[in-house]
Amino acid sequence: MSSATTLPDRATARNAGLGVIDCDIHPNPKSAAALFPFLPRRWQQHLSVYGTAGHGPHAEAPAYPLYAPHTSRRDAWPPGGGLPGSDLEFMRQQHLDPNNVEHGVLLPLFGGTSSRNLELGAALASAVNDWQIAEFVAREPRLKASIHIAHEDAAAAVAEIERNAGNPGFAQIQLASATSEPLGRKRYWPIFEAAQRTSLPIGIHVGGSGGHARTGGGWPSFYVEAHYDLIHGMQTQVTSMVLEGVFEFFPNVKVVLVEGGLAWAPSLGWRLDRLWSRMRDEVPHAKRPPSEYMRENLYYTTQPMEEPEHPEELQLTFEQIGWDRLPFATDYPHWDFDDPRHAFKTALPEGRKRMLFHDNAARLYRLG
Repeated sequence: MSSATTLPDRATARNAGLGVIDCDIHPNPKSAAALFPFLPRRWQQHLSVYGTAGHGPHAEAPAYPLYAPHTSRRDAWPPGGGLPGSDLEFMRQQHLDPNNVEHGVLLPLFGGTSSRNLELGAALASAVNDWQIAEFVAREPRLKASIHIAHEDAAAAVAEIERNAGNPGFAQIQLASATSEPLGRKRYWPIFEAAQRTSLPIGIHVGGSGGHARTGGGWPSFYVEAHYDLIHGMQTQVTSMVLEGVFEFFPNVKVVLVEGGLAWAPSLGWRLDRLWSRMRDEVPHAKRPPSEYMRENLYYTTQPMEEPEHPEELQLTFEQIGWDRLPFATDYPHWDFDDPRHAFKTALPEGRKRMLFHDNAARLYRLG
């Protein structure tokens, strides 16, 4: 078996410009009231009295016991208290510094983007964005935020994108893979138009509360099923965006599929190409084979990548997807965190290693 990929020591890497760009770091608030300073008084009172109201049977609490506590590493709880990802100094000590993180992209996994109360959802999204800048980005230049949006209200989502697009502290627009309808539907197109106009990538992170089971067959029984089923939502969203014409009408939009796996992408492209070749008259707006749109418009974060029995087969998968489509991610501080020293169980050529750990994300997010 090939040895695991190793990184240069931190000082050498910094001098050679080989710092890691981590495309999936999850910040958390220190308390339930942490967003209040960024919310109008009306919504502070509303949350104190009524709370939030999300979609789906598991919108307010984890669906399975093993999601708790907060899907996080046991050692990620700050010694001074608070949730994993809530203490910037501890994040520096545990992750940013020892792993030579040159840049990290924040993706908050809270904040009402799937709220049934759309006005509340929009207010919470704005608060999350202001909170990210104040508590993390302004205090740590290595970090970049994601623009949280209430995606079920396209007009509010576009307004929030426009409010923040000029701020260099934001690297992308954030969506969830669980939405009320597939993202290719035209109700969501104003978001893609705004992304193209502002030249911001869209990061679709697995999860969310769209009000539907993750699978076509209903809710699963076990956590192991639920963890695997996350990729179903990604495949559904890719199929929808491609076949409903999103990338034909918005060809410059780049979509990053975060934490959704990647080995399924080649086979999905093959299947869609075959079906498109026989039924393309039903979707005349999809003018090219689906795999071409996938190759040109999609990126896949490396965490959590599949790990075949023969590690060298992973490189074949990367080749099929495209080495330049694979930005590195750790998923810090979650339990399935990928340590950059051991993430790839196969020896990678130096040029490919640099693409994965640094160059792909630097180009995608224009990080220099």
